[in-house]
Amino acid sequence: MGISLSSRLSLVSIDIRRDKKHYIVEDITSGEFYEMPEVCIEAIKLIEEGEKLGDIEETLKLNFPDEEVDLLDFSQQLLEMDLIEEIDGVKVEKTVKDKESLGFLWISPKIGKFFFNKVALVVYLSLFLVNLILLISKPSLIPSYEDVFISDVMVINMIAYLGVTFSLVLIHEFGHILAMRAYTLPTKLGVGHRLLLVVLETDMGSVWRLPVKDRNVLYLAGLCFDTVILFVALMSKLIFPNASGIFLSLISLAVYDVFIRVIYQCCVYMKTDLYYVFENVTGYYNLMENAQQKIRNRIPFLKSTSQKDEVFVGEKSVVYGYSIFYAFGVSITLLLISIYYIPVLLYALELALPNLLEPTSSLIFWDSILFLSQFLVIVILLLNSWRKKYLKTRM
Repeated sequence: MGISLSSRLSLVSIDIRRDKKHYIVEDITSGEFYEMPEVCIEAIKLIEEGEKLGDIEETLKLNFPDEEVDLLDFSQQLLEMDLIEEIDGVKVEKTVKDKESLGFLWISPKIGKFFFNKVALVVYLSLFLVNLILLISKPSLIPSYEDVFISDVMVINMIAYLGVTFSLVLIHEFGHILAMRAYTLPTKLGVGHRLLLVVLETDMGSVWRLPVKDRNVLYLAGLCFDTVILFVALMSKLIFPNASGIFLSLISLAVYDVFIRVIYQCCVYMKTDLYYVFENVTGYYNLMENAQQKIRNRIPFLKSTSQKDEVFVGEKSVVYGYSIFYAFGVSITLLLISIYYIPVLLYALELALPNLLEPTSSLIFWDSILFLSQFLVIVILLLNSWRKKYLKTRM
């Protein structure tokens, strides 16, 4: 079905919201969101009024003399985004996309607002400052990779680490969920990854329905809960220095887990919570993708002649600045991995692998087998997350 300048289009049900610099267009049926500049929004309004594409193009060229206006190209983009319902009265055949099923509607917005209101946010900020002061004034509280090993039995170490990490990550994500419900938005939990780490992820796609100022609360909600956990753990180590060994070991493991996660959140070169805050504050979206392309264009053997930087006017300086943080952040992450994760892995394997040579009737043999099996499960989850991300980018 061809589109010409004499064509009239009919669009699907959409909702348009003014954003910080541009506009957010929501496909009501699919729940997809798209960022568009003002010239595109004016084109959509004229399309909805039933104007011919040629007439719309002439009007926009007069009203936006500094913009490159090509209604045929724009219409093709709308078609690819499944935003066109009819072309010259003929219904467009398109693949039916199943709208993702979101949940947690059973959580009352009142519960969410209890944890996320102006007073609560002040409390979270105060606890964050207290945690920072404690870690600076008492360096002994800064975690070490040895905190992961609470026992001589590797299976116990693995179970404790997985149990503590899963529980604390779940609390982190539940912070996002409660914040979403505070604004009556639905969401869901999924499994993803951050470089080498398997993580839980809260679906926050519907956050675009909120004003810019409200989105940061949802993005920072997980860190707010992390702050409370870290404060409780640090104070427990200070108040109960002579408590039982297992208690202090589990507390130290909790400090280790939250400390590392907060450091990663601060590295805005990944799509962490603070990355989205950075996008939201600046009003420039897709910063990571644009920065990746800019970095590739600076490296001869990675440069693509077919791809160009696709940024809005005025965005180049922000993308350039962000690309510096991107490259610097990767180096910081590699440093953290070398200080914390690689020593943990090497030490664990150093303890477990020799035990495979022990008789199968010995406990230490089966201890190593169970530990390595658990380790294999984590690797499989990570590879599966990478596979899903790769397949998604190929679609």
